[in-house]
Order: sequence, then structure tokens, then C-alpha cells
Amino acid sequence: MNIPNMLREIDNFYEQKEEPVKGCLLALRTFILNYHEEITETWKYRMPIFCYKGKMFCYLWIHKKNQQPYVGIVEGRYIEHPLLIQEKRSRMKIMFIDPSEDLPLETIDEIFKMAMKYYK
Repeated sequence: MNIPNMLREIDNFYEQKEEPVKGCLLALRTFILNYHEEITETWKYRMPIFCYKGKMFCYLWIHKKNQQPYVGIVEGRYIEHPLLIQEKRSRMKIMFIDPSEDLPLETIDEIFKMAMKYYK
């Protein structure tokens, strides 16, 4: 009996997106997972969440109003960076990513370094 390959919900999250958003999110996923050996990916709250040392660190999502992908920084409230936006969140801040541009890897690295200080 041939059972079709069933995508996990987390893989389906990426697969159902249209380009260039899909490619942008997959590139972000790869960058985040390769950023540190203690970062793992999990499916929580119906979104991809990345944990550092077992604690929620960041997540990927699409903004409802402008349909732009973003990286959500869980402990963003502690970080001051011009590209991090609070909106109506109490704990998290987000950084919009333009899917038609190269990923701002240096900026993401800068923000991640600041965020990791809160996971000691």
C-alpha cells in the first residue's frame, strides 16, 4: 500500500505561501536554525516558533494588514532597535522583512545577539 507523504503542519505553513514570501520565510528559517546550535524549531500557536535553550526565542509570521513577513522577537520589550516595532504587543516586538530584497542578515544578527542576553 502506498501512503502519500503527509506534510507536517509546520512544513505546510511554508509550502502554502506564494513567492516571494515563501522563499523569504524558508531563507529566514534556515538562517535561524543555523544561527546557534541550541536553537530548535517547533509548531506552537499555529506558527513556527524557534526556541533557544528550550525557551521561546522568536517566530515567523505574516502581518495581517500589510501581508509582509516578519520575525517576532519574544523578549523584544527589552530591546531597543530602530527596526523593531512594538505595535500593541506587551512582550514581543517585530521586524518586518521585505521579501523582494536580500535578507538583512547583519541586522537580524545584531537583534538576535541583544535578545540572547535574556536567556542566561
